[in-house]
Amino acid sequence: MVLAFTIALTKNTAMFKNNRTKLIAILAVVPFLIFATMQSELAGITSAIKSGDSKSLATYFDNTVEVKIANKEGAYSKSQAEAVVKDFFTKNPPKDFSFLHEGTSGGSNGHYAIGSLSTDKGKFRTYVYMKKRADKFYIQELSFENE
Repeated sequence: MVLAFTIALTKNTAMFKNNRTKLIAILAVVPFLIFATMQSELAGITSAIKSGDSKSLATYFDNTVEVKIANKEGAYSKSQAEAVVKDFFTKNPPKDFSFLHEGTSGGSNGHYAIGSLSTDKGKFRTYVYMKKRADKFYIQELSFENE
């Protein structure tokens, strides 16, 4: 009886360790996949802002986007937000852009990035807040503020 219990316990312990090892491996890999996805999307957003391409940038917009440009702020539909950003880029043609800082917000579903946009008319601190939905991050907030 003791031998049977010891064998059963050993098998269950081995199974537990194996499942625990799998769980640890999964938990270790998932953040890298999220990070890789985020890096890819940030690269696309960087490229769109740097080139002043509001249409490409809008592909990352959620259905509703809060846009703040200087002191003007509002919640817009995806197409309205694209028009507002296009107007901003027309008045302030980008010369250079890069993200300086980024991080998670609200667990793994939220991500923010802060950057600096250089234009002929000055520099703008740029803030982007994204939320994950269906394995993709969508911009929910975008702001360009004078530095």
